[in-house]
Amino acid sequence: MGSGKVTDWQGKHVTVAGLGVSGVPAAKVLHGLGAVVTVVNDGDDERARAQAAELRALGVTVRLGDGATLPEGTELIVTAPGWKPDKPLFAAAAEAGVPVWGDVELAWQLRGPDAAPWLAVTGTNGKTTTVQMLASILKAAGLRTAAVGNIGVSLLDVVLGEERYDVLAVELSSYQLHWAPSLRAHSAAVLNLAPDHLDWHGSMEAYAADKGRVYEGNRVACVYNVADKATEDLVREADVEEGCRAIGFTLGTPAPSQLGVVDGILVDRAFVEHRHKNAQELAEVSDVNPPAPHNVANALAAAALARAFGVPAQAVRDGLRSFTPDAHRIAHVADLDGVAYIDDSKATNTHAAEASLAAYESIVWIAGGLAKGATFDELVTGAAKRLKGVVLIGADRALIREALARHAPEVPVVDLERTDTGAMRAAVREARRLAGAGDTVLLAPACASMDMFANYNQRGDAFAEAVRELGAAGA
Repeated sequence: MGSGKVTDWQGKHVTVAGLGVSGVPAAKVLHGLGAVVTVVNDGDDERARAQAAELRALGVTVRLGDGATLPEGTELIVTAPGWKPDKPLFAAAAEAGVPVWGDVELAWQLRGPDAAPWLAVTGTNGKTTTVQMLASILKAAGLRTAAVGNIGVSLLDVVLGEERYDVLAVELSSYQLHWAPSLRAHSAAVLNLAPDHLDWHGSMEAYAADKGRVYEGNRVACVYNVADKATEDLVREADVEEGCRAIGFTLGTPAPSQLGVVDGILVDRAFVEHRHKNAQELAEVSDVNPPAPHNVANALAAAALARAFGVPAQAVRDGLRSFTPDAHRIAHVADLDGVAYIDDSKATNTHAAEASLAAYESIVWIAGGLAKGATFDELVTGAAKRLKGVVLIGADRALIREALARHAPEVPVVDLERTDTGAMRAAVREARRLAGAGDTVLLAPACASMDMFANYNQRGDAFAEAVRELGAAGA
């Protein structure tokens, strides 16, 4: 049972690695198909016990507190995407010749014969926004579609559900791609590559290779970022269908086979006749919400995938105009005394924060949290001339403080030691003190949130609440 199609699951011995958001539905689906399912899970906490009880009631075997041993007779492992490739369970599987799939691979395998093609998006940053933009454009073209995958909508639910789609806009993480050997998208995009999740992948090379899997077997277009040569290199290395094209996107003037920007207009020189001399207008930069440079790049990538699927230019414009970004992604919270307060709590790594900082001219930056092994010298060097002040919060704030001392010593820095629920309120007050009319107070932490908050949403909510309190107090 390699990566070939499985048609009969009756009596197949399948081990599901990990409970969690993907493990439980995978176990239920496989059990429903007639497989003999055993779930193994490292943890044995209250939540795991509740999930185990639910599965055992269906007749699924669950082993808590033992995720390392390969159950006897296992013919296939279906793993939660977060499980690291170096886990002992996978070493045992390799030794026994047992294949390992992720939930995305399982969904790909379970698609029906007339299943909708996938337009896939991966990259270090911008995936969710790009996939949502893409779905908006496809809907504007009258196509039945959904934004699915790593965005929080289970691909298993979609491929096994009763609703029929013309095409799916699919967000894929590097974890998911690692465990998806037979996935073959209609067209795919790698938006950018920056060091992230290296503790999981082991090296930047392994991380990039997993991202590059999204291009394997593409039929129409491999979309890459002209400004990020590593993405183009991945296209060159990919084994694609005959006739599949490399399509670049750029914030500059596009060459033939690229989408780009000319005089404030998004233009297509890839999916037009006589592309060496012709260009098709798609939308205006002002149609992109918000029109920050990295978000315009997201829009171009989404447009490229939509155009690869044959969507008309009008639908690109209409889809971008009707798109509303998720909360905590460069969200404008308020203007107080001429100062704009922007919530980009979703900027959980340096690459995302770099894009956010590039969107504003004079910034009081609120940053810090869990660094996840990141370094900040390059980020601070690039942003130094835009920084009017910095307020640091969170467990690894010293790493940013040291980078600021090295590369922006003249910028005033407030280092907040407190980590209680009032810390964000204090950070916003300090930022207000440093800011003047025309400045932007920007929450773009460049770090994960779990040291102080449940997630980046809660962190962004705390920021917005603190800003609203300032406004209510007549700030």
